[in-house]
Amino acid sequence: MAEFRMEADIIFDSHVPDGLRRALEHAGDDGFVASMPQLLHARAHAPYDNIIWNTWFTSNSEESVVTTPAGTRVIVAVHGGGIFASPERFERTYRSSTARASLEGFTGQYAAKISEREVRDVLEGRLPDGTAIPVYPFAEFKAGIPDLPMRYGVISDFAMMRQSKRGYETFDRLRDDPNMIVRAGGAGPLSLYLDAAQARHGTTCMGNWHPFNRIDPDQAQTRILFLAGNRGGQGTQDDDDHLYGYDAEYGMGGDASMHNMARYVAVARHEVSTSLRHLPFQPGLEQQVRT
Repeated sequence: MAEFRMEADIIFDSHVPDGLRRALEHAGDDGFVASMPQLLHARAHAPYDNIIWNTWFTSNSEESVVTTPAGTRVIVAVHGGGIFASPERFERTYRSSTARASLEGFTGQYAAKISEREVRDVLEGRLPDGTAIPVYPFAEFKAGIPDLPMRYGVISDFAMMRQSKRGYETFDRLRDDPNMIVRAGGAGPLSLYLDAAQARHGTTCMGNWHPFNRIDPDQAQTRILFLAGNRGGQGTQDDDDHLYGYDAEYGMGGDASMHNMARYVAVARHEVSTSLRHLPFQPGLEQQVRT
């Protein structure tokens, strides 16, 4: 009987739409492109010299600032692929007019503008690719959802979420931070990750970045989430404005430009017997591989 294993690969590209396209193709129908909760879960269970800790990643997670039909400003986070689950949707944003009056394209702070229909649909858990996902209110999500699916949404009050400190915060405060709870996939997974992140370099703070206190919330908009990482976690708790960019250990970011490079993790189903990955190519290593 054939043996199958889920194996991850890093997909890097200088153009986000192309990076996502390649990641989705690599994952295939039986795999997935890792969301922020999945990236954090992998880190929490990996040794610190693993590459998962030591470079930055683009997550398959997004946060949309929208207004409900009742006039309430909320943030809808979707993990596992939301409005921007397809490369084609990214391309529409990238290639739209940059005029202020344009209904598509980028905002002045390089978030992606979304349509009224996309706002209505994501609030109800309807995605452009036809998928219907569960969307949980924040209070219910914080209390804990058993058996979360791989793809879901969380609706949080905008005023509450913008109160989170933008910058470096202590691990103790981050454990109960609403933004962090949503981004990590729940309070339990967040605590597990923070334990591992704090122990990595013995630091007291971690970066938690969001745009909610510096944007126009009446403009419906979406950003994807990024996860920082460098060798050894150096610089994690510095806050002197130089810790930005791909080589910085800035923590978790949700305020970066959507016009960016991409480094996705694609997880695909491989048949072990037909894969090169586990074969010994150096004489004398066969026993080591088998054990």
